[in-house]
Amino acid sequence: MDVQFKEPERQMGKLPAGKRSGIDTSYLLMHKNIPVAEIVLDTVTGGILRITGSLNLEHLPVGVRIRRGIVDRQRLNDWWISRSIPAGRSGVRQALETLKVATPQMLLTKCFGLSLSDQYWIRPKDEKLEWREINFFDNPFSEDIGDILLGKPVHKEALDLRSPDNTSDGFLKKRWKILNGELCLIKAGSPPFMQQPFNEAIASALFRRLCIPHVPYTVLWDDGIPYSVCGDFITRDTELVSAWRVMQTRKRPNNISVYRHFINCCEALGVPEIVHGVDQMIVADYILANEDRHLNNFGVIRDANTLKMLGFAPIYDSGSSLGYDKLASQIRSGVGMECKPFKKSHEEQLKLVTDFSWIDFKALDGITAEARNILSGAGEYVDAARLDAIVSAMRRRIEKVYALSPTTGKGSGDDLRGDVEEDIAADYSESN
Repeated sequence: MDVQFKEPERQMGKLPAGKRSGIDTSYLLMHKNIPVAEIVLDTVTGGILRITGSLNLEHLPVGVRIRRGIVDRQRLNDWWISRSIPAGRSGVRQALETLKVATPQMLLTKCFGLSLSDQYWIRPKDEKLEWREINFFDNPFSEDIGDILLGKPVHKEALDLRSPDNTSDGFLKKRWKILNGELCLIKAGSPPFMQQPFNEAIASALFRRLCIPHVPYTVLWDDGIPYSVCGDFITRDTELVSAWRVMQTRKRPNNISVYRHFINCCEALGVPEIVHGVDQMIVADYILANEDRHLNNFGVIRDANTLKMLGFAPIYDSGSSLGYDKLASQIRSGVGMECKPFKKSHEEQLKLVTDFSWIDFKALDGITAEARNILSGAGEYVDAARLDAIVSAMRRRIEKVYALSPTTGKGSGDDLRGDVEEDIAADYSESN
């Protein structure tokens, strides 16, 4: 198919295309309606070549440092590139071939760098374009990119690239879609068990019972494939700041653990009740045997207008749990279960919890039966032996937390032993 690209359009008239010639293009990095910095993007790599002007630096992305009055270009470029689709995402190579685009970074300018996780974007310099006209919270977007990323056939000659899917992270196939008037993220699982969507539903049930702030997930089937569906917990006035970005605000001393460094950075930024939020996440991740709570799938919420930190983000993205890629025998034994983001083992990470008194164990009565019921809907992906292994292992972990909580009331503390050395997201490539 000979694909032609359709320029994004306003509801009334066309959006300016910006400069198209030369080896680079000048933009304003914007935070809603506030210009932050003047930047030059390389039209070949999509990266930030230069910062040519500083405007309202207090609105720089969290974690981008200013040294002697100069913005750290490398840090800003790292933040910018991190907005693009990971090159290792399942199916992304085929998607780029269809789009005739060399790298995911080149898609960023096609949607002005707009995201549904924060309020940053880029405006072609000298163009009169306003955030209210183009942001995806208030304006419709194309489904073309989402269709391609999920491997659906494309029957258009001209593709509309105005989509928040250009700035979605993570390695599993996913897309944004408006369902019943709500912004929703639809995400696939990984073969062979395709278990993540069902795990998300089980995690939602666990969080609900324990009154843990969370993003609710449901399961959607499409063409025989299960997907998880959740609403966007970010609004036009808030934004998610990942734990990784938070931890870039200060240098970590060699004698400070990863956990303590994150807490220290949050407290310095004024994040309220951060320790309790992390306690809840660690306990839930232990019960779920979550193996992929890396530093980019939890964080804090910031007011996009006042820049005030509002608190720990509701827990989301818990699908890579419950032995999602393990055999039934491995699930029963617990051998090979990985742990992130603070310690290499869930048992060591559980020791970081400062207080267990908030757990209502009576509320967990029936949670394994609910988990069994949810997994029963997985059909051929989860057989009876696998289902029994998942439920029994989950029950044992709940019993472990119950046994620990009344005797000590809190974990045994933190030190540098067992710290995660390289916290990266799991690889869900087709070769797995």
